[in-house]
Amino acid sequence: MKSKFYIYQILFINLQPTFIFNMKKTLTTIVLFIGVILLSNAQNKKNSTNDGENNCYLKWAQKFEERGADDVTDGVYTDVIITFRNGSDAQCYNGKCEVKEGKIISMFIKLENGSYEQVKKKLRYDFPVTVTNGMSKTVLTLEDELINVLFIKKIKPKKAGPELAPDPDDN
Repeated sequence: MKSKFYIYQILFINLQPTFIFNMKKTLTTIVLFIGVILLSNAQNKKNSTNDGENNCYLKWAQKFEERGADDVTDGVYTDVIITFRNGSDAQCYNGKCEVKEGKIISMFIKLENGSYEQVKKKLRYDFPVTVTNGMSKTVLTLEDELINVLFIKKIKPKKAGPELAPDPDDN
């Protein structure tokens, strides 16, 4: 009898702490692994929303949408922004463009030395590039790049908001 009790004692008493230790170790590893995955996903989601928020084209488009813009008449404009977009990436450059009969005839990127270089992209569709609400229609190139011209000096001024009333005095 003593030998059977001794075997049970060895099996249940001596193994139990080892089993509990291994189980705690396994659970801790699983919890840490899940935590790392959740933090990684949260960081990726934060980065993806920041990319959209930092997109210069989206910022300008929102401003044009909120305020509206004056009509663009014929002439040469040296105060435009030319945007190049590919997916969620956007690059915005200072530039100039010529408008004739309500259509953009040519566009130029301003270089660091103050000179201009003409934008010579092959367009996928040959249609007139008109201007509406201070922004050109989007042009698609053969490289699947989207181009817009923004007439930033045509944005209407910010509308005045309501004035807040003061808090009551104790007098």
